[in-house]
Amino acid sequence: MSDAVISPAPDWTDADAAFMREALTEAGRAYALGEVPVGAVVVVDGEIVGRGCNQPITLHDPSAHAEMLALRDAASRLGNYRLPGATLYVTLEPCLMCAGAMLHARLARIVYATTDPKTGAAGSVINPFPDRRLNHQTDVVGGLLADEAAAQLRAFFRERREAEKARRAAAN
Repeated sequence: MSDAVISPAPDWTDADAAFMREALTEAGRAYALGEVPVGAVVVVDGEIVGRGCNQPITLHDPSAHAEMLALRDAASRLGNYRLPGATLYVTLEPCLMCAGAMLHARLARIVYATTDPKTGAAGSVINPFPDRRLNHQTDVVGGLLADEAAAQLRAFFRERREAEKARRAAAN
């Protein structure tokens, strides 16, 4: 088991950036669906084996977060619910539900783009990843392409606020 490490500015590789861009593409898919734009990919041995974008509204499923869907996709493709050696790239710091699934999947590493100060479970609000009372620890690093991910989220919520404002104006 590795010690969990949360690092705001590690040395990112070109591969890390490329995989996070794939996660940003997945977030764009969520945006197009009208979902909060969060995307994730699972990588094993330099290959994407799982993809997911937020779809709790579309799928009527509170667990249909990008990370959960990417984990399900990877587990299905690999024929194993455990994903040792895998890295999950996600555009937003995981929530506690997703963090639990990541720990159960035995991921080696999680790379996230931007923090979530309200529900982040990789250090912003809570952090189960380094907890030695649990039977697995996962390395966590944040900040890769954070500006791009945060801009995507801001644009989404700005559009939602403007649409609500227009709806209320039309109702009056």
